[in-house]
Amino acid sequence: MPMIIIGMLFFIFGFVTWLNGPLILFVKFAFSLDTDAKAFLVTTAFFLAYFFLALPSSWILEKTGMKKGMAIGLAVMALGTFIFGTFATQRNYPVSLAGLFIIGSGLSLLQTASNPYISIVGPIESAASRISIMGICNKAGGFLSPFVISWLVMPDITTFEKTIKAAADEAAREVLLNDFASRIYLPYMVMAGILVALSLWILRSGLPEINASEVNKAPADSDLSKGRTSVFQFPYTLLGALCIFVYVGAEVMAGDAIGIYGKGFDISSDEAKYFTSFTLSAMLIGYVLGLITIPKFISQQTALRLSAVLGILFTAAAFFTKGYPSVLFVAALGLANAMMWPAIFPLAIAGLGRFTEKGSALLIMGIAGGAIIPRAFASMKEHYDFQLVFAALMIPCYLYILFYSIKGYKIYSWK
Repeated sequence: MPMIIIGMLFFIFGFVTWLNGPLILFVKFAFSLDTDAKAFLVTTAFFLAYFFLALPSSWILEKTGMKKGMAIGLAVMALGTFIFGTFATQRNYPVSLAGLFIIGSGLSLLQTASNPYISIVGPIESAASRISIMGICNKAGGFLSPFVISWLVMPDITTFEKTIKAAADEAAREVLLNDFASRIYLPYMVMAGILVALSLWILRSGLPEINASEVNKAPADSDLSKGRTSVFQFPYTLLGALCIFVYVGAEVMAGDAIGIYGKGFDISSDEAKYFTSFTLSAMLIGYVLGLITIPKFISQQTALRLSAVLGILFTAAAFFTKGYPSVLFVAALGLANAMMWPAIFPLAIAGLGRFTEKGSALLIMGIAGGAIIPRAFASMKEHYDFQLVFAALMIPCYLYILFYSIKGYKIYSWK
């Protein structure tokens, strides 16, 4: 039952998070934004919430427990969803971004609770396998969201582009844009209602509480938390937070930025709006492979190592190709990225004991990489070749992940 309930939550994570890809295209038209960098404020607002709210989330969880914390997180997400749907319809970009920040805040609390929960509900050595199951739920939701939002909100985006350009005057153009923006209202109101219902259901569910400080203790003969007074005394956890930062940045680049990347080859918006689903399909394949192989055939560390090498190879292949082949190599990064979170998270919190909630919060703060790295891509590609910028940002990310998989996770002391 805990696996089923947490699996449903991960489906919600995926659906809401991966809406950002098509939302970048939506806001560029709905708010008449003149640059991609302004449109990428969608991911900036959403993912920065993790940085600012992760540590407060750990304090909330210490007071409420993981179960109530998850319910509160869903309620906060519902509020953000309501705000975004309402003010996007009114074409108020700043308040719409605030709504996305609130959604990210709710997700921060939800993920700070659910990720360590699923990591320590069983043996830490097989955590990657359990997180792989959660990843399948997550990416199944993510795979569906671009299709749902495109069908409901942007079924004819290329035709709409042409209509806007051909509008007789500014007043006619504003009428068209207002009508386009209003399409987002109903889907987001329905989402808000579902999130409220899920919040109430979690509170009433039989999901058991877990005492992280007891369940996630290191073995008695090698108690890592013994004599330590702060989570900052665990180098492998801090290096893991940085690893999460570069991983999420790379994941969002491959998933959310792929549409803008494809448009760099003059691929139509009607095709580009579905590219996020290509990446998520590759991630689903990666999660299934991880579920089959970890820990039966390979360790979490080996899976992370192989994933980092694949990321470097696929990024290089995307750089040296053009058009659809290049886009497909970017989508293939989903396969490389799939096993990174399931491997990094348990490696970075293993043996934290009473510091588990704080360590988890630090890792969740690393999700802010999804705000910084794609935003850097959007800004830099205004001045340099977009393929060169993509490769220059992605390869260092994968190189650091490779370092963590080989050495970083074993650094138990700063001495």
